[in-house]
Amino acid sequence: MRELFLALLSGERAHGYELKQSLEQGFGDLLPALNAGQVYVTLGRLERDGLVVAEEVAGDSRGKRVYELTEAGRDALAAWIDAPVAGRRLKDEFFMKFVVVASTQLAEPKQLLDGQRREYLQSLRDLNALLEANGKAPAAELLVEGAILHLKADLEWLELIEQRLALKEAV
Repeated sequence: MRELFLALLSGERAHGYELKQSLEQGFGDLLPALNAGQVYVTLGRLERDGLVVAEEVAGDSRGKRVYELTEAGRDALAAWIDAPVAGRRLKDEFFMKFVVVASTQLAEPKQLLDGQRREYLQSLRDLNALLEANGKAPAAELLVEGAILHLKADLEWLELIEQRLALKEAV
């Protein structure tokens, strides 16, 4: 969230509520619901770290504040933009479960694979339905399409695991 707020503040000053609205408009219901407390805690930390400064809005009895980037905030934003996001990690919860449960013979490997395949296929159906829903923002569509592609790759990976198990059993 920190970097998203920095990016949203890069153009102009904004209130916390405006930042929240910008994120909600960009991602729609795909972004987990943000509550005002979460927004203001994040802004408070950014201010504490010297990345933003806040100014009270004159004449506002609610203590409304407007936030803007500092030079340190612009530097942090530039560093975030320049840094690539790490690729897929090797820690995969299903695979770790699969290896341990299969090696301890707590369940049949094929049964685990079938259950995971059903989960992935249901997730794929859910995402396709979400994609077909009207009124999605372009960023939200791309996010859903990316998730669909990842699920398709995960399904192929399950097939690879099954092939390797079949080869091992044939030997």
